[in-house]
Amino acid sequence: MGTEKQLWEQQQQQQQAEVQRFKNSGAISYLGSPIKDEKEEDLSRSAWAMFKAKEEEIERRKMEVRDRVQSQLGRVGEATKRLAEIREELEALTDPMRKDVTMVRKKIDLMNRVLKPLGQSCQKKEKEYREALEAFNEKNKERALLVSKLMELMNESEKLRMKKLEELSKNIDTLR
Repeated sequence: MGTEKQLWEQQQQQQQAEVQRFKNSGAISYLGSPIKDEKEEDLSRSAWAMFKAKEEEIERRKMEVRDRVQSQLGRVGEATKRLAEIREELEALTDPMRKDVTMVRKKIDLMNRVLKPLGQSCQKKEKEYREALEAFNEKNKERALLVSKLMELMNESEKLRMKKLEELSKNIDTLR
């Protein structure tokens, strides 16, 4: 692109030099020549022809530059597509099992949601079980105490009955 700018600047300088020559030649013919109209006409025709040639050259170069820009844009578009494809391949390469991993993660999340209330229910039932076990053990101890008390009372009752029987037996023996 830098060379195109230099070429354009050179063309501008050449055009300015030709315009200056044209002015100088017109001034000379105007001042010194009797056939000035003919020369002026020839000069103006040649200046016009040069101007048209320069305009055509500028237009041609402008089209060349436009074609090169379009070509470059096409290549840039293709490169962009290739880079996008490469990026997709890299992402796929990074995690080839992404879909499977995502699906398993969703299943784990679902199981966590199911397990949470089950865990809470389990803890509640464990607490109820411990409370019921404590109550059972407490009542069992009370029963054991009552059984031992009953055994004591029965033993005492037997002793008392035996004592009474012995007394009655002595009384019967004394009556004889």
